[in-house]
Amino acid sequence: MTEDSGLGGQPTPRVRLVDVAREAGLSKTTVSAALNGTGRLSPDVRERARETARRMGYRPNATARQLRAGRARLIGYVVGELADAPWTFLESPYFARLTGATAATALKRGYAMVLLPAGSLQSEWSALPLDAAIVADPVADDRIVEDLLAARIPVFSDRSVEGRPEAHWVDVDAVAAVHQTLDHFLAQGARRPALVVPDSTTRFHREVFTAHHDWCTAHGLPELAVRAAEPGNGPVVRAVETALTAGPERPDALFVVAEASPPLVLDAARRHGYGVPGDLLVACISEDEAAVHTEPPVTTLSLRPDAVAEAGIELLVAVLEHGWRETGGVLVPVRLDVRASSVRHPQPPNTSSPPT
Repeated sequence: MTEDSGLGGQPTPRVRLVDVAREAGLSKTTVSAALNGTGRLSPDVRERARETARRMGYRPNATARQLRAGRARLIGYVVGELADAPWTFLESPYFARLTGATAATALKRGYAMVLLPAGSLQSEWSALPLDAAIVADPVADDRIVEDLLAARIPVFSDRSVEGRPEAHWVDVDAVAAVHQTLDHFLAQGARRPALVVPDSTTRFHREVFTAHHDWCTAHGLPELAVRAAEPGNGPVVRAVETALTAGPERPDALFVVAEASPPLVLDAARRHGYGVPGDLLVACISEDEAAVHTEPPVTTLSLRPDAVAEAGIELLVAVLEHGWRETGGVLVPVRLDVRASSVRHPQPPNTSSPPT
């Protein structure tokens, strides 16, 4: 019998399955079936077994379960962005949503998620019995993907890992996201759209920068793009102000891809004499719910982190439990929620575009 340390160093016996069965007046086999969701049991019997186990504090023997199943049901989770400040990604509405949704979805499928800092050394995770690892938005110089694959740990990441053995991807279409937003600006009469993008080496941000250049070239419009040197509201707002004041001609639309609070973006525009949307159309890539409550409400492009998490965990389960070995992936559509900050010409009542 396994024992845990109690108060004062005295061992506290672990509640065993047989103890739960005795307390519930059921057989050990019946209790096991009830807790595992198997067997042909009546709802009353199943509930009695589960309630007794809960009340007694019963926990399955994780080591024994791991030996039987051949896996620990632990998933490593790393955010490649913000590697210089490993835990600040939780301050980002997007990454907070993605992390929470991934953990919740994984738990529903019986997997626990272990947070690892970006830029992790192999010594920091090599002793963990990881069944797989999720690397969200890896940067170009982060070796964790290579180290995980070398350790024979399946990796789930963005499309930058496409085609690599034991690597699988879930991503959003950056080109479609940029084109959808800029096409909306164009339809509203904008001819000088400015872009604020992070100074980042992730696949998504590199593709956004290139897609903006290609769109401006294809439409014969001037290209104005400013990189935010660091993440966070302060650096991004400064980049917004540069985009609004740097050129000889004032931009008439602003697409903020670097994550910042939408109210702060509006404040920056007003400080420099812009009326929104009269002088300047504004759209932000953001999951910040404050965008709905500003004046005017801010148009946002959602990268749909909940859908990304769901698709990622479904893919992970397919690989780990159903033997899916193709190194393919899933492309999740984005969603443009058009609000008053980017509308000069009246639109039909349904202003939220479907995912592309």
